[in-house]
Amino acid sequence: MMVRPPFIILHRRFLCTKIFNHHHRRQWSVKQVTKSNFSESLDEIKNNIFESDFVALSLQKTGSHSAPWHRVLPVDTAETAYLKAKYAAERFQVLQFSLCPFSIRASKVIAHPYNFHLFPRDELKINLPSYSFSCQSSYLTSMAREGFDFNVCIYEGMSYLSRAQESAAKDRVGTPVSRNYSLQPSSAHSVADTVFIGRIKSRVKQWISACKDSNTKSEEALIKSLRKLILGSEEYGSRPCLSIDVCSERQVQLVLETLTGFSDDVVPLLIPVKGGGTRAVRVVLTSSKEDKDLFQKELQNMEEEQNKRFRGFREVIDLISTSQKPVVAHNSLNDFTFIHSKFLSPLPPTVDEFRISLGAVFPHVLDISHLMKDISPLNKGANLPGAISYIKKRFFAPMDMEIQIPHQGNSIPDETNECKTHHGHNVLKITELFAKICSILKITIETPQADNTHLSSPLKTYSNIFGPCSSNSEDPINEDVKVWAKNTTKIRTEDLVFLWGFKGGMSAGMLKSHLHESHQVFAKEFDVRLVDKSCAIVVFQDQGLSRDFLAEMDSGGKCSESVREMMSDGLRGSSYESYKRVCRLGLWEADLADALEKALAESDDSSLESQSKESVEVDWDSDLMINLDDL
Repeated sequence: MMVRPPFIILHRRFLCTKIFNHHHRRQWSVKQVTKSNFSESLDEIKNNIFESDFVALSLQKTGSHSAPWHRVLPVDTAETAYLKAKYAAERFQVLQFSLCPFSIRASKVIAHPYNFHLFPRDELKINLPSYSFSCQSSYLTSMAREGFDFNVCIYEGMSYLSRAQESAAKDRVGTPVSRNYSLQPSSAHSVADTVFIGRIKSRVKQWISACKDSNTKSEEALIKSLRKLILGSEEYGSRPCLSIDVCSERQVQLVLETLTGFSDDVVPLLIPVKGGGTRAVRVVLTSSKEDKDLFQKELQNMEEEQNKRFRGFREVIDLISTSQKPVVAHNSLNDFTFIHSKFLSPLPPTVDEFRISLGAVFPHVLDISHLMKDISPLNKGANLPGAISYIKKRFFAPMDMEIQIPHQGNSIPDETNECKTHHGHNVLKITELFAKICSILKITIETPQADNTHLSSPLKTYSNIFGPCSSNSEDPINEDVKVWAKNTTKIRTEDLVFLWGFKGGMSAGMLKSHLHESHQVFAKEFDVRLVDKSCAIVVFQDQGLSRDFLAEMDSGGKCSESVREMMSDGLRGSSYESYKRVCRLGLWEADLADALEKALAESDDSSLESQSKESVEVDWDSDLMINLDDL
């Protein structure tokens, strides 16, 4: 066997190392945050958010759709697109949340990128909520190829509770609550109220007197125990306390009113019932004004610590919300349905309610895909890599990215560190792309004052648009699926017809050819595209033709022998209203044909029928649908 000279081996290794480092030098470093360094990073994150002008974000999820037609398609309205995004957000999970507070100064971007590793778990042992979620195999495969460390995610990922879950958790835990009470003037006291107040006043007065009586300090332990038992006295830490049981919120109000006469000495705490309500008022006796202030500060610190345990990573979401900074994203409908579902509360049933609910937390959301429409009306911004490539080829908009990552650890990148720090780099791509688009569109980024969180006028027109996007920027690329964009036209939903039940393996072109010879409505211009392998959509360019064709199908092909033969072979058709009903009812079958069949079989629901059937326009692109003919 021939032995290779050592210098050749070293030379090859040298070349391999150079190629590896050259490849990763293009990747920006992003600070990785897990539960082990989250607490120490929180103040730093807070400062960066409040000192920056914008906050960009990007999510790494376990999936986005379970079937091809579950994707948001060009034929989707805002309503159906939201329902699809809602379904995905309720099924899949966020494993990485990338965040980048940034500011733009002329042609320079100052960015502070972070990538948070998340994994929901029942750390508080209260069985809230159910942490089951779905995974899409193609997503996990794509993450594994990028070097995603699932061990770090599972063991070091941060947990969290949404705002709604936090309220429920506090009720379940039953921790004493101290608040600044704003007592409402109560109505005239009844006889029962007067008796109750008298008993509480007498009991509290005797208890305070006994606690302050210097003679009781020399009593024997047995006598002290008997006295505490009779008075109902306990201890809260090192301070004496008294628990007063209550049966209603009215009694809570009366107890608090009574305690105002002892406000210099006592601090009331509400003891909640698991499930809601108050079961007792615990009165803590302090020794002085200074001791009372100290105790209230202790309570405040305890409450803050407990809140941090409840919130977990959601602390970051609350910081973004409190700052009121404009949030920049790509495919904001998809990302913010996840954010609302995981960190705020369950998603509302309609897109309008979603906008209102989200707007109360994030007043300004900017979607790059909508900004791109003013640069390329051909949907080049629907996919993040496609948008970056389009800008790079067509425009000269240099941006100097100054990335600041304090306390990252090893300052000399090696292979291991490079693999870890490039996770979450999509958020930096979004940051740079946003800056370039603003430069191309001549949008001046005004430096806001410290107390001014309003958007500049040019950006207001792009704010809070949650329309459908044709594809997800995170979808793994499939070589067999081709998407083009040439000419987009406005099409009314009433001019769309869904067809299914045609022969398996039939392409869109073959189906169009069959339809062209079947009925006079197809003498005019129309288009056919496959939504999935089981269902196609027919787009009529002239109004009224879809209605005539569906009427012919309803009659069983009375006036067309070709239509009659196709129906006898199993062809079925329905209007866009059936598709909307599928989404409203949540009939997320693997094949759209099965879902449409179920929707038609459902008995008429008056609540659904009462909804508006007004036709809506969609942006139809004859070549934007997924081309399944080449599969």
